[in-house]
Amino acid sequence: MNKFRSKKFLFLSLAVMLVLSLLAACSQNTADPGESNEPGNETSSNSGEEVKELSLFIDAPWYPVKEWKGSVAEKITEKTGIKLKVTVATDDKQLPLMIASGDLPDLVFTNANIDRMSDSKLSYPWNELIEKYAPEFKIDNTRIAIHTMDDGNFYTVRNSFATREEMAQNKYAIGSDGNPGIAVREDILKELGNPSIQSLDDFTKVLGMVKEKYPDMVPLIMDKDWIEQYFIQQIGVEALMDGWYEQDGEIEYAIKHPKMLDYFKFMNSLYRNGYILAENFAHANDQIDDQYATSGKAFAHSHTVSVADMDNIAVKKNGGAYTFKMLPSALSSDAKSVSTGLGFAGTFITKENKDPEASIKFIEYLASDEGKKLTMFGVEGEHWTWNEEGYPNLNYDPSDSEFVNSNGIKWWYLYNDGITEGMLGYVPGTQKTQALMERKAMTIYKPEIGLIQTQPDSEEKTIKTKIDEMIKNEKVKIYLSKTEEEAIANYENMIKTAESMGLQKLVDWANQTYQKKKDLFK
Repeated sequence: MNKFRSKKFLFLSLAVMLVLSLLAACSQNTADPGESNEPGNETSSNSGEEVKELSLFIDAPWYPVKEWKGSVAEKITEKTGIKLKVTVATDDKQLPLMIASGDLPDLVFTNANIDRMSDSKLSYPWNELIEKYAPEFKIDNTRIAIHTMDDGNFYTVRNSFATREEMAQNKYAIGSDGNPGIAVREDILKELGNPSIQSLDDFTKVLGMVKEKYPDMVPLIMDKDWIEQYFIQQIGVEALMDGWYEQDGEIEYAIKHPKMLDYFKFMNSLYRNGYILAENFAHANDQIDDQYATSGKAFAHSHTVSVADMDNIAVKKNGGAYTFKMLPSALSSDAKSVSTGLGFAGTFITKENKDPEASIKFIEYLASDEGKKLTMFGVEGEHWTWNEEGYPNLNYDPSDSEFVNSNGIKWWYLYNDGITEGMLGYVPGTQKTQALMERKAMTIYKPEIGLIQTQPDSEEKTIKTKIDEMIKNEKVKIYLSKTEEEAIANYENMIKTAESMGLQKLVDWANQTYQKKKDLFK
């Protein structure tokens, strides 16, 4: 081989090697970003960075979404580079046991154990992580004040909260599904002559008509977690039994409300007249009442403001021909809805967290306007478009739980607010929207009462826990009393028992706490 041919051969060899190298590089760069290049590694579709997996424990056994999947979860991962390995609690004792054993995941989402998780031994303070890793993450002073613990730190911010000013300024933020409602069968009302239902007396009369004409039908079936809410508000009681109410600047426990006995007498009358079932108070799960309503076994169904829309969807899917309609949100001139809530649940970044920086930046994205809308409404352009009036035009029925849950809409609200969530309920023409608008008109906002919170392992916490457990057992005895006199006696005995357990000491502490913290909302 001569010198010229040798050089030519060498040049061609180098050229071939270069082309092969370029092809190999292109092949690597054009790999599906959703697939792992190596075991255990994934890449984020928007940045080319590895997707980080964080473990999340959801402290709510009833939670309907149990896996990080669906269009909303996928879009959040695309935007943040984070995906979640989700575990949903099997019961309400699981998280306390995990805390005791020190076996915590990266993130915890809880409502029942917010006070317990707000502890520097268990969780990173958000304020420290924000200062170090996310200085552009701004949280308003009211939310910070609400969540700041005695050590000066705040460890979470609850979702679903809005100030009274925020609610007043946004007419389309009408509230969430977390409001009580009752739906009744329209076909049966028609068969009964379309009697008007504008008061509690009207309603109970219709229940009596149903019992007489349809003896095999349950006049009223109630969701096991929503037995009290609707009627206790119609009677004029301003809080549930384990809550506080304010009168003339003083705080008192709800079981001692002047109208609480009236509520118990009303509920007992429903039982004694055969309008509700004794076993309704011992249902094993919250699907039993749905089955009664959507299989034609019940006339009225007590649950939330979406109960009529949800039942109608289920009945139609089952091939049924009847429909439900909502009762008015106020069936009494005494009806009161007092919102003392500070939100629902909060997300904690635990001390076991493998990447606190990524975690606080993940929450920062969820707290952004884009993140809140994605979480609550779905993917923009696919699930909704923005109406110039200031609310989302949804391309789906938010009461269609099967669609909502399968797409992960709403349920990844690890950080959100009551305004964004409240707009999810604004779907003109739906019964849920009408019910929520009625409720907003009758609601008084007193979030300062929500600041009365017992601290973990405190004497007040112990007293309150014992009293609430006693109430849970004794109230069923009142509901199922054989006579009104027996119901009154059982109620009075419950009050005496609570007083013997330290109720007055608890109330005194609550008043001291209220006087100290109520100025946060001035």
